[in-house]
Amino acid sequence: MGIAGIITLLVLGILLLFLEFFVVPGITVAGIGGLILLVLGIYFSYANYGLPVGNYMLLGTFGAIGLVFYLAYRTGAWEKITLRSEVKSTSHADVNINIKVGDIGKTVSRLAPMGTIMVNNQLFEASSKGLFVDENTEIEVIKIMNNKIIVKPKN
Repeated sequence: MGIAGIITLLVLGILLLFLEFFVVPGITVAGIGGLILLVLGIYFSYANYGLPVGNYMLLGTFGAIGLVFYLAYRTGAWEKITLRSEVKSTSHADVNINIKVGDIGKTVSRLAPMGTIMVNNQLFEASSKGLFVDENTEIEVIKIMNNKIIVKPKN
């Protein structure tokens, strides 16, 4: 493999690692692929050109990775491409649910297996024990535990 091919492997590896750290956090294909490309590029530089060139490529790769991350942080590109959204919500669970086991109602949305039901003219979120229940199906409340309502289609 020529020097241009080795440099291409190393550059692609650095780009994939950059994507891994800033765009798709976690252990993903980008990170694993980036590491594989870096290892292959360094291996081919040692195998094809010997110890001195291999050492220069290794040091150059680490230097380039450090430079890319430094520039991304210093220029603010880090802030522009990282995920910054947060989920801020609170649960407004009604401790006094005005339904009981055996009450009859209707599905407002499809239960797949979670969805919305209407019982006693009130909307609730409910589960259907793993079954898919179509919209506008008559249901019966079979269990209420910890404000979780479990229903089944009425026979």
